[in-house]
Amino acid sequence: MPTGSARPKAYNSRSVNRRFELSIALRYLTARRRQTVISIITVISVLGVAAGVMALIIALAINTGFRQELQRNLLGATAHVVILEKQPGPGIANWRQLSRQLAQLPHVKQAAPALYGSVMFTGPVQAAGGTLKGIPDTGPMPDVLKKLKNGRVFRGWAPERGFPPIILGSRIAANIGMTEGAVVRVLSPQGEMTPFGPKLVEHRFRVTAIFESGFFDLDNMWAFTSLKDCQRVLAVGDVANAIELTLDDVYLAPQVAQQAEKSLGGQLAATHWMEQNKQLLSALKMERVVTVITIGLIQMVAALNILISLIMMVIEKHRDIAVLLSMGVRRAQIARIFMFQGLVIGGVGAVLGLIAGYSLSYLGNRYQWIHLDEAVYSLSYVPFAPRLVDGIWISGIAMLISFLATLYPARSATRIQPAVALRYE
Repeated sequence: MPTGSARPKAYNSRSVNRRFELSIALRYLTARRRQTVISIITVISVLGVAAGVMALIIALAINTGFRQELQRNLLGATAHVVILEKQPGPGIANWRQLSRQLAQLPHVKQAAPALYGSVMFTGPVQAAGGTLKGIPDTGPMPDVLKKLKNGRVFRGWAPERGFPPIILGSRIAANIGMTEGAVVRVLSPQGEMTPFGPKLVEHRFRVTAIFESGFFDLDNMWAFTSLKDCQRVLAVGDVANAIELTLDDVYLAPQVAQQAEKSLGGQLAATHWMEQNKQLLSALKMERVVTVITIGLIQMVAALNILISLIMMVIEKHRDIAVLLSMGVRRAQIARIFMFQGLVIGGVGAVLGLIAGYSLSYLGNRYQWIHLDEAVYSLSYVPFAPRLVDGIWISGIAMLISFLATLYPARSATRIQPAVALRYE
């Protein structure tokens, strides 16, 4: 049927036209030119696009790596949602009942009491201040205690060779000279008041394990023991000063915190990990935005090089364009030839940038190329965590900028008049 055969012909015609336009574009890009500067600018354009894509991939990989590592370490040390007293007081006495009540809330996997207090740890080398945390005898262990450097966790926190067990952070253990199996003295300020201040009360613990989370503040300041032993050290009754909620989705923490406060009738306050680390998370988010804007300027420079390269190519090839027009090539096809050139430059640059960016990110993270001061950054090295979605949208933007840079040169090429260009040929 005539109508059925017309469509394939039209489709084939468009396909042939596109192949023709692309072949001319590639020929113009790869052909030896009379003006070498055009080739140099074209190469610079490709390298500019590649450099912009590579730099943005690496910068966002570092930003994502920092965010993931800090978030992982923070959530390993703190709960997703924490229930606290609104005003400092004697502690939460009905923590058992509240824990069972809060465990029934949607998305709550576990509700466990905790008791914190500042103490002094004394070893054979020196003394150091830190935080002693008491956790329940039963139930899942905190994530941080799953990263043991030495020793093992005793379920039930039974006395070890006559002393209650304690688990120290690797940094504080090294600072005071403690090893697995040694006895550490824990000094609590909750003692008898004297004219010179409170009298320190000494408690002895057996170091049954040493954990190493990789988070400096945690390894340098924290120690864990049973809730009962912590209550004894801090000289309090059967109370807790926090109830920690573990969720099945950490990003639902604000909603769960709000529900927890409502269920408790306003007696206690609820906070969550996003609120506690709001400044840090906001700084990382702002750094990501600034990084994209700053490194995006490299793409603008590459686009300017593409624009200059194509304008010079239009000037150099004006006679060829006039010949093509006189042979029946449409002006729209001439415009697409130069658009294809810009897209090829952007595509080649984007591919090279992606290869270099992901390769360097992988190697930098695997071999820990950039080391950091843990006391300042809480991490020992710069983590790289490149994401596939970042590569997709970065490449898309690079191609878009390259395409926009072709519009003016392509329009200029369509304005060439064959009769004028070929007058003296």
